[in-house]
Amino acid sequence: MGKQLLKSSAVVSMATMISRLLGFVRDVLFASLFGAHGAYDAFVIAFKLPNFMRRLFGEGAFSQAFVPVLAHQKEQQDAQGIQQFIGHVATLLGLSLIVVVVLLEIFAPSIIHVFAPGFHATKDRFDTAVRLLHWTAPYLFFIAMVAYASAILNTYKKFFLAAIAPVLLNLSFIGAVVIGFVLHYQNIMLLAYAVMAAGILQCALLWVGLYRMDKLPKFCWGFWQDTAVRRVLKLMVPALFGVSVAQIGIIIDNIFASYLPVGSISWLYYSDRLTYLPLGVIGVALSTVVLPHLSSQVSKKNPEGFSKTLAWAFEMTWLVGMPAAIGLGFLAGPIITTLLYHGAFTAHAAVMTSYALMAFSSGLPGFMFIKIGAPGFYARQKMATVVRIAAMAVVINIILNAVLIVPLAHAGLALATAIASSINAACLWGILIKQKIMRIETKNIVFIIKIIGASVAMAIALYCLSGHWQTWFDESTWIRVARLLLNIAVGTVIYIGICLLCGIRLKNVSAT
Repeated sequence: MGKQLLKSSAVVSMATMISRLLGFVRDVLFASLFGAHGAYDAFVIAFKLPNFMRRLFGEGAFSQAFVPVLAHQKEQQDAQGIQQFIGHVATLLGLSLIVVVVLLEIFAPSIIHVFAPGFHATKDRFDTAVRLLHWTAPYLFFIAMVAYASAILNTYKKFFLAAIAPVLLNLSFIGAVVIGFVLHYQNIMLLAYAVMAAGILQCALLWVGLYRMDKLPKFCWGFWQDTAVRRVLKLMVPALFGVSVAQIGIIIDNIFASYLPVGSISWLYYSDRLTYLPLGVIGVALSTVVLPHLSSQVSKKNPEGFSKTLAWAFEMTWLVGMPAAIGLGFLAGPIITTLLYHGAFTAHAAVMTSYALMAFSSGLPGFMFIKIGAPGFYARQKMATVVRIAAMAVVINIILNAVLIVPLAHAGLALATAIASSINAACLWGILIKQKIMRIETKNIVFIIKIIGASVAMAIALYCLSGHWQTWFDESTWIRVARLLLNIAVGTVIYIGICLLCGIRLKNVSAT
């Protein structure tokens, strides 16, 4: 079982890594062309809103509610029954999305007022955000339908196509920026056009995948009479909140940040993007693979297999999540300076973004553990506990924002999100262990201690190697690149070497 999970996770991670590397290229180009100024702040808000709602309607809450029910239908129904179910879900989801997009278009100014109230102080930034939102809002429809198709493909163990689809978004952005450079056209609207194009391309790609699987849905009425559809809705309502707590934290950060100096939202965006590289490659990949497997174990009434799957995901997150967090934290300055300090992205912007990245990196393990912990509840269609914990985490996030924004400004907002997410993760896994849904044995504790020891050694090495990172501003781009690669290589070798000396192998990970 563990080998199968590892293979599937590797496929998703590989596709996600390609997307994230292109995302790096895209963000470097963004920073060079647009910097961290008011227009880019406006784009971040205009893109964040449909992107956030995508996580509610699409890959977040919807997938967590849809996949367990689809897995059950797969075990219990014939091909015709399954086809009718996915057709009903597609119809309901599509109609709901159209309504939401229309509302976003009509109430765009009011929505910007709510999610970026501080933009009132700079009218140009407010007007730009509204104009951009008119173009980015339809992206919600296309990308949520992508998430719908992805959920079906993943349930049938077809992971690659769904994982590679985000590449099209990054390619669209890169193409738009290249056009801007060639034509000397530095209008932020280029990015809005790219968002629309990417949504259409991604949707077409995934629905072709469904067609080839003979799972292309037929839109049909009668979904209200479908008990399985009602079950999806019942599960989705609490999941709307529970699974998206990290994104809710980012939205809250942006509301607070809209009152901070111009550029603060951009600094948070760039640092969040870098944090999302390991989160996407590791946390999301594990969650994508684990949820259908857990749902299958529930359908087969196999609690032992369920526990082993969770234990495997738990240890894998420790194994790759801890060094990723330490690498981002201790190399935050060098990473930002090397990747983004070009063109319109100033030294001041690099320093401010680095502070936010340091804060976000401290919560990276928490973000990852939420990604793989929440499916332990969703697969069993147990939502209430996740919702209660998520609600508590959001309240903690808001309180910490209010407390930390004064001494730490935008970095305080990032730190508040990191702390709240870590508390959320600790509560989720504490309940899973306490209720013996996942059993922790002595070997698991020993494994974690070894990982912590290797991570500490890696941290010491990176601290000694990187020196005072602000001296990196004085070096050429290629020298910075060489130094950063050297630091990453040395830290990786030390971490892997100590893990090997401690007897840690992939085959030692639980459930293999």
